[in-house]
Amino acid sequence: MIRAEKLGRRFGDYVAVEDVNVDIAKGEVFGVLGPNGAGKTTTLRLLTGLVAPTSGRAEVAGISVIDEPERVRTKVGILTETPGLYARLDAIENLRFYADVYGVNDPLPKIQHYLERFGLWSRRHEPVGAFSKGMRQKLAIARAVLHDPEVVFLDEPTSALDPESSRIVRDLVEELRAAGRTIVLCTHNLDEAERLCDRIGVLKRTLLHVDTPKALRRKLYGHLVEIDTLGTVPDAVLEALRALEGVREVTARGEGCVASIADPRTDTPRLVSLLVERGVPILRVAEQARSLEDVYLDLLREGGRP
Repeated sequence: MIRAEKLGRRFGDYVAVEDVNVDIAKGEVFGVLGPNGAGKTTTLRLLTGLVAPTSGRAEVAGISVIDEPERVRTKVGILTETPGLYARLDAIENLRFYADVYGVNDPLPKIQHYLERFGLWSRRHEPVGAFSKGMRQKLAIARAVLHDPEVVFLDEPTSALDPESSRIVRDLVEELRAAGRTIVLCTHNLDEAERLCDRIGVLKRTLLHVDTPKALRRKLYGHLVEIDTLGTVPDAVLEALRALEGVREVTARGEGCVASIADPRTDTPRLVSLLVERGVPILRVAEQARSLEDVYLDLLREGGRP
C-alpha cells in the first residue's frame, strides 16, 4: 500500500529526511516515533504528495508521489500538526467544504455521524474559531476520514485530547484497520503506539529500525528474567550464571539479579538450578517486560544498533 525507496528531502543545505526505505501493507497501522525535528512531519508530507522529494521515490496506493501527487491526495486523509480549519465557518460548514473538495456524495449523514461521535454535534453551528484546541483537533480528525480514504496519516492525533476523546480516537483507528484502511501514526505517546501499531519505525532523519514492538525488545534485550533472592548474589555465582549456555548477560540488582537469556523455556531452569546448587535462596522468578520507551530511547542512543 505504501512503498518508499531512498526517499529524502533537502531544504537548501539542510537535510530533513534521507534514505527512508519502508513497505507498509494494506490494513497495517504503522507507527513513526522520533524526537522533535527528526523529520516525521516532512516524511508525512512527502508520502501525501504535499512536498516533492529531492531524492528517492515513493508510491501510495500504487500511485507515484512524484508523478501524480494530486491523485495521491485523493486517496489519503491527513491530520497535520496544525488543523488548518476555517475559523469563521462552523463545524458543519468546515466539513461540508472538504466533502465538496473530495467529491463526497450526500455528506450530511457522515458529517452528523462524526460530529456526534466526537461530541461536537451540539456545537455544530458555532464558529470553529471559538472551539478549544481539543475540539479543533477532533474536527480535524473527522475531516481526515470523512471521504473514506484508503490511507490515513495521523500526526499526533491525541495531543490536546482528554482521556475520553483519546479513547474515541483509538477506537476509530481500530475500526479503520478492521475495514482494511492503512494508517500511518506519528506520535510521542509510546503507550498509544504500543496498543495500536502493528509495527513501528524509529525515525531520526532516516528510519533507524522497523519491526514490531515485541521483536524490537527481543533484538535489543533478549528475554529478561528477574530473580529475587534472600541476600545478595555472590560475585562468583554471578560469573557462573554468565557462563551458562543461552545467557547473554547477568546484572546484580539489590538482593537478586536480572538475566538476559535467549529462550526462557530452557535457560530459566538452568539459572534456577545453578542458584540452588550454590545455596542461594530464591524468593521469586519472573520475566521482566521492558517498555517501548526503553526500546525507543536505546535505539536513539545507539543510532539504531542493538
